[in-house]
Amino acid sequence: MEGTSVSDSNTTTTTTVISAKPVILPAPGGRGEDLQVRVSAPATGADLPVIVFSHGFGWSMNGYAPLADHWASRGFVVIQPTHLDSRTLGIPHEDPRTPQMWRIRIEDLTLVLDGLDVLEASVPGLGGRIDHSRIAVAGHSWGAQTASALLGARVLDSDGVPGEDMSDPRVTAGVLFALTGLGDTLTPFAAENLPFMKPSFDTMTTPALLVAGDNDDSMLSTRGPDWFTDPYTYSPADKSLLTLFGAEHSLGGIPGYEVAETTDENPARVALIQQLTTAFLRSALFPGDTSWKTAATALENDPDPLGNLQSK
Repeated sequence: MEGTSVSDSNTTTTTTVISAKPVILPAPGGRGEDLQVRVSAPATGADLPVIVFSHGFGWSMNGYAPLADHWASRGFVVIQPTHLDSRTLGIPHEDPRTPQMWRIRIEDLTLVLDGLDVLEASVPGLGGRIDHSRIAVAGHSWGAQTASALLGARVLDSDGVPGEDMSDPRVTAGVLFALTGLGDTLTPFAAENLPFMKPSFDTMTTPALLVAGDNDDSMLSTRGPDWFTDPYTYSPADKSLLTLFGAEHSLGGIPGYEVAETTDENPARVALIQQLTTAFLRSALFPGDTSWKTAATALENDPDPLGNLQSK
């Protein structure tokens, strides 16, 4: 078990975060190996809401400290599973599970929700402090697509028919970072090798905040950065879209501090993401909480904003 002190930029207080890893959840079926999970939580407090976070391609439970540490320091229990595509597992592309890895990822998140009691008991002092009725999912890139399935997004088959509904009623809010858009403008490589990248957002009804960068130019689509606004455009309300000016796929550095794939490192942008996502989740999970309205108004009134926020 680890302990981390996280300073609050708005106050002089320091919140201690406790973290346990790896916590092992037995995984039945075709996954082939048990699920490794990291659990982070504030050292004190009760009735703590939950965020289940799905990492991007190749990452693991050890990534995304700028998000996980911040959220935990603000009163959330943050649960990070390591998906099979993680570089830490070293599974080759030729592995027979590869074509179904997108589906196994979604099942990983469901497995976490099913195993909340086990995870809660794994962190000394956390038992009895989790509010199992307040659960959100979040994810970045491929992880955002994974998380979106629990919010109601579905994958279209080769005939354009929506596939299985893998939404989960236990999840009542989501935050989706750099979620890819519709599958009608995929590059030939993506169309051939990533058939699961043909989503429908028509039934993604769970409230969510989507975060996109207006300089995120993906090699998987011919569209350009506006591709990443599709999930907002084509999903029903209640949704909000934060478009970050100048941001690329790492959105300023959310996968980690000083990591190689962050080509647009910007601490101020990451700080804004931390602030707005925390406010959104608090208001989404606690009806009557005004944090989101306050944060949105502050961004709107900022004379030199780092991004633009719209809601429907």
